Amino acid sequence: MIPAGPQIKLLAPVLSNRMITPGSYILSFQAAEIAGTARPGQFVMVRCGTGSERVLRRPLGIHRVNFTGPAKGEVSLLYSVVGSGTRWLSELKAGEYIDILGPLGNGFSLGPANRRLLLVAGGIGFSPLNFLAAEAVKKSIKVTLLLGAGTARDLYPEELLPQDIEPVMVTEDGSAGKKGLVTDYLKLFLPGVDQVCACGPLGMYRAIEARRKLLKETPVQVSLETRLGCGIGACFGCTVKTRTGLKRVCRDGPVFDIDEILWSEVKI
Repeated sequence: MIPAGPQIKLLAPVLSNRMITPGSYILSFQAAEIAGTARPGQFVMVRCGTGSERVLRRPLGIHRVNFTGPAKGEVSLLYSVVGSGTRWLSELKAGEYIDILGPLGNGFSLGPANRRLLLVAGGIGFSPLNFLAAEAVKKSIKVTLLLGAGTARDLYPEELLPQDIEPVMVTEDGSAGKKGLVTDYLKLFLPGVDQVCACGPLGMYRAIEARRKLLKETPVQVSLETRLGCGIGACFGCTVKTRTGLKRVCRDGPVFDIDEILWSEVKI
């Protein structure tokens, strides 16, 4: 995994904050310090409020960064409104400021000889994989994305995906793309793949692990989505059991090798 670099705390100006699917938003802010050091799979801790309420920050995966051109220094976060904190976040307007700490955590690492990468995303879990896909394309790696959602209206808009990747849309009800779960199609897209990277709900990870024989020796990295307290490893509130002992998701992860985690012990 790629280790965390220096942590930066700042008030960043909001550039845009728009809904892309019902209840899901992309918020972009100006922070050249974070854009220049962030790596795919890392996250930031966001303060969702200005008063004494909601003291704990919310962890949000880094969805996209821009290093050059008019948008140089722009960082984007993909999030869903699930409570009062993210509801407050969804009401921010361009020109207002957001309190950010990051980038944090260990990110994805790509094998130096990789030529084909398979990304597996469930719902909002696509957030860090967007950043990873864009970086892989820069390295001339062919990227196939299995992107799942419950129904067509909840699918991440295809026009917002990084260019030069192969997207495969999957919906549980069959209203768009293929019908079923993204893990139903692993066997179809695994041949020739050098590495698999995934982000989504716990059930998706367990389904991938159950298909380990299909994966053979293909390395698989997953990004754990769990409740975080401090985000810097001080509170030990996000520990998970691994084959080498307890690990902190915020500090040792959120990206882990799938074989490292004791999945029967994970409760998210």
